[in-house]
Amino acid sequence: MSNLSVIAGKPSEDLARRLSSKLKANFVKSEIKVFPDGESKITLNGNLSTKKSIVVQSMYPPVDTNLIQALSLISKAKEVSPEVIAVIPYMGYARQDREFLPGEIVTMKVLGKLFKGAGASKVITVDIHSIIGFKHFTIKTKNVSAIPDLVKYFKKLSLKNPLVVSPDQGGKERAKEFAKEFDSEYIALEKKRDRKTGKVEIKTKHIDEVTGRDLILVDDMISTGGSIIKATQFLKKQKCKRVYVACTHALLMNGAEKKIKKSGVTRIISTNTIPSKTSIVDISNTIAKAIK
Repeated sequence: MSNLSVIAGKPSEDLARRLSSKLKANFVKSEIKVFPDGESKITLNGNLSTKKSIVVQSMYPPVDTNLIQALSLISKAKEVSPEVIAVIPYMGYARQDREFLPGEIVTMKVLGKLFKGAGASKVITVDIHSIIGFKHFTIKTKNVSAIPDLVKYFKKLSLKNPLVVSPDQGGKERAKEFAKEFDSEYIALEKKRDRKTGKVEIKTKHIDEVTGRDLILVDDMISTGGSIIKATQFLKKQKCKRVYVACTHALLMNGAEKKIKKSGVTRIISTNTIPSKTSIVDISNTIAKAIK
């Protein structure tokens, strides 16, 4: 029996399989039956380690269902393994890390209690939307960056005088880190979002340095693609060449991929924290290093 088992949540089965082979761990698959009322029944196939288990499950939509399944897997693993590491590549609710408007519930605080209560001894995430959310956790936490893996992929593309762009000031550090690894320059646009309606507008007026260059728009996550679309439309007016999107978590809700392409984006490249057509960059090596 291996000293280590990797338990795959259904939404992250491929990533968990890759991770288990990198860690030479015992792979445990989960079968899920969803009842007509939406309840999930999970059955594990495989032997759990009596030393250490790693549960791999991303919390992309349906977020609440995937959260309950993750907690259930952690709880089951804890019955056999004294140490349980929860690998949540995409951590849902990470945007709810503080009270922005009076009366708002800080859901990350609730999650901190849930993961601990289920039996996780540590939580590992990839590019969590806000590291502040981890302040509400009393167990060990670790956040790893997907930027080196994304950069490695972009280095294989023949881009013309590339420039790294952040769609807003909030992502400036990410763009800076990407540009440093990629060995290029970077800029950050000014964006304004209405807290009540969610409407986005670009406040930057004119940028000369994008003219005739290939651009890499870098973001941690794309949900509906509003920010990316607005940024692309603006950059195209500045006579840039091709626009590529590099992001860790491509949620791509409500036909976002189609709308993003329509706005002028050549290609969206994301990691396999969320499996989709765009998730061509494998993050399992980076996660394996964080576990070791």
